[in-house]
Amino acid sequence: MPPPALSFEFVPPRTDAQAHRLWQCIRRLAPLSPRFVSVTCGAGGSPRASTRATVLRLKRETDLVPAAHLTCVGASREEIDEIAHSYWQAGVRHIVALRGDPPAGAADYTPHPGGYAHASDLVTGLRRIADFEISVAAYPETHPAAPSPAFDLDNLKRKLDAGATRAITQYFFDAETCLRFLDRCMAAGITAPIVPGIMPISNYDQVARFSALCGVTVPAWLTHLFEDTAKNPDLRRIVASVVAVEQVRALQANGINEFHLSTLNHADLPFAIAHILGLRPTEASAPAESLTGNVL
Repeated sequence: MPPPALSFEFVPPRTDAQAHRLWQCIRRLAPLSPRFVSVTCGAGGSPRASTRATVLRLKRETDLVPAAHLTCVGASREEIDEIAHSYWQAGVRHIVALRGDPPAGAADYTPHPGGYAHASDLVTGLRRIADFEISVAAYPETHPAAPSPAFDLDNLKRKLDAGATRAITQYFFDAETCLRFLDRCMAAGITAPIVPGIMPISNYDQVARFSALCGVTVPAWLTHLFEDTAKNPDLRRIVASVVAVEQVRALQANGINEFHLSTLNHADLPFAIAHILGLRPTEASAPAESLTGNVL
């Protein structure tokens, strides 16, 4: 089986220590020649400046292809458009267009009165600005705020019809969940590429809590696998690698060969997963030594 095409997701840093860890992670994973690397943006657009700084530095100082997360939350259309223009002028050609989560303390999402209301509107706006490559989010287990799976699928179709290039899924743990979702997408006439998102489990308790908030099922077999691993980090890393690799292998057996791996800015686990899947470093894509420095 050929090695899959991988992309990686990074989190923008808030402190010097986090920045140091992020660039160490980037340095470790860059030689794997990912298809692209995305940089997230937090709830309410709070670390938007850090996202932009990280993306622009990736563009300036590495050979990686950066993809900037951009949300509708907390900004006017003019502000969002200015950010998009600045990315295009800097040579950044890939945007991950998202509605975004409600700001901290808000129960529900409320569109900015002068902003883009939904991700599909943001995609339309980006298409007016420049010929971006645009990724959008897809939800195999349905977005928690969607009234029904059918509504959620229609929303995905609206984003793609507005001009998005591909969809990247929310993570999941049963490969069958993703395969059923892809069947539903095909039945709905969706033909754009849909890239499965993979969440390597570096911290089971943290992932379980987050999954409960975002509507991701944590199956009983997964809980059983991680039992008695809290005080055994080596065992936990082995189990996490096996789980992620088995997910990818099951999807590869069904003709899928591109995946988006979350890193949480820790390189060891995604690097090990990539190695098991057959990827090997190439010196040509390694970033400069200076990337061990801070960005804040």
